Amino acid sequence: MTPTDPVSWPHGARVAVMLGFDFDAETLWLSRDPALAHRPGTLSQGLYGAKVGVPRILETLADFELPATFFVPGRVAETHTARVEDILAAGHEVGHHGYLHEWIDPSQPEREEEAFVDGLEALKKTVGVTPRGFRSPAWETSRSMIGLLRKHGLSYDSSMMDQITPYRHYFDGEPGPVELPVHWSVDDAPFTMFSIQTPRTQVSNEHLWDLWTAEFEETRRWGGLFNLTMHPQFTGRPARIALLRRFLQWVRGFDDVWFARGAEIADAWTVLEAKAAGTEPHR
Repeated sequence: MTPTDPVSWPHGARVAVMLGFDFDAETLWLSRDPALAHRPGTLSQGLYGAKVGVPRILETLADFELPATFFVPGRVAETHTARVEDILAAGHEVGHHGYLHEWIDPSQPEREEEAFVDGLEALKKTVGVTPRGFRSPAWETSRSMIGLLRKHGLSYDSSMMDQITPYRHYFDGEPGPVELPVHWSVDDAPFTMFSIQTPRTQVSNEHLWDLWTAEFEETRRWGGLFNLTMHPQFTGRPARIALLRRFLQWVRGFDDVWFARGAEIADAWTVLEAKAAGTEPHR
C-alpha cells in the first residue's frame, strides 16, 4: 500500500474526517514575540479561545455527537487546566503541541528536545495524559522530529503536507510514527488570524465554505483523509461556529464518511498497512 492509494477506511467509509483543534491560547502569540506578554490586548485573542471558544466548540461537537482531537501546548495545559479537563471529559483526544508553541530552530536540536519533553511532562502532570500524537507548532519541523517521536513513543504525527492519505515514517531504516497529513487550505488560521503586527485580510464564511467543501469533495473522491485544522480563538468566534455547524451538517449528509480521532485513524491505517504487507496477526 502506497501513500497515494485510496484507503479502505473502517465501516466501509470512503473518506476519513479528522476534526483537529489547536488549542494554543496565549502561546500562539507569545511564540511569535515574547514581548507580547506586555500587550494584553493581543493576548486576549488567545484568552478568548480558552474562555469562550473551547466551550462553544465542545457544545457543537456534543450536538453532532462527533469526536475530535485537541492539540495542546504544555503551557496551555498548565494555565488552562480546567479547559483541558473539559476536553477529556467530553471524550476527545488530547495531543502534544510543544510546550510554549515554539517554532523549531533546526540548528538547535537540544532545545527542540527540551521543549518536546517539557510539553509531554506538562500534559502528564496537569491532566494525566500521555499523548499518542504530535502536531508541531505552526507545522514547523526539523530532521530531528521523527526521531524524537520514535524515541518518546508517540504513534503518529500530523505536521506534514506531502500526501492526502496516511503513511509511515522511517528513522534510520526502522519504522516510526504514522503521518496524518495536513494542509494550509484546510486550516482556519491563514484566513481568520489578524494582529496589528502581522495584518492580513480576514475572509468571509462563504470563502471558507467554498474552500472546505471543494477540498472535502475531492478528498472523498480520492479516498483520502480530510484533516481539518481549527483554532478555538478563531473558529470559536460566533460566525465561525455557525460555519462549522453548517459544514458538519453538510458532511453528515454523506453516508460514507468516518469521523475519528487522530489515534483511531493512525491505528486503522496501521491495520490496513499490515494487511497489505501480509503481516496481520492471526486471531
